[in-house]
Amino acid sequence: MTNHAAFAHADAPLALFHLLEFSEKPFTLDIAELNARWADPENIDSWCQMVIKHTDDSIDRITHAPQTGIWRMRDDGEVEFDRFDYHRRAVSSENEAFYLRILKAGDYRYEGADLGILVLRGRGMTDRFTLTERSQRWIEGMRKHYHAEPLTGSLPVAVADHQFKYL
Repeated sequence: MTNHAAFAHADAPLALFHLLEFSEKPFTLDIAELNARWADPENIDSWCQMVIKHTDDSIDRITHAPQTGIWRMRDDGEVEFDRFDYHRRAVSSENEAFYLRILKAGDYRYEGADLGILVLRGRGMTDRFTLTERSQRWIEGMRKHYHAEPLTGSLPVAVADHQFKYL
């Protein structure tokens, strides 16, 4: 999900160039022509993606998680599920986003856990590399759809022995 621009779907994926490089097969490539095509403003549409994480210093068990699909931000900033789709190209405006859920009901949520991936049309950061207000509203809106119950007693062995990923 790295390059979301429309032209990238009609061109060779970057991974193919890496495979060619290491295949030891001879090939020729017009780098100038490729760069010109990729830099053409008419071929560039703006997308961003965010990995939404659980940032609280807590461990709990998820009882409800938002489903994968297309979500819509209302005029009041609230985020609601709109329809199922499995492809981010179904996002039709900057008021919609594709959400790929990672953690589901029954999973344990811990500091640093990836909740899901949000793909939006438009920019997600300012020129100063801070999140836009719209991005912040999307993150807050998606997090509101996660509900969890606190753990009681000691952690189950499977959780206590787990090496959590901290980034």
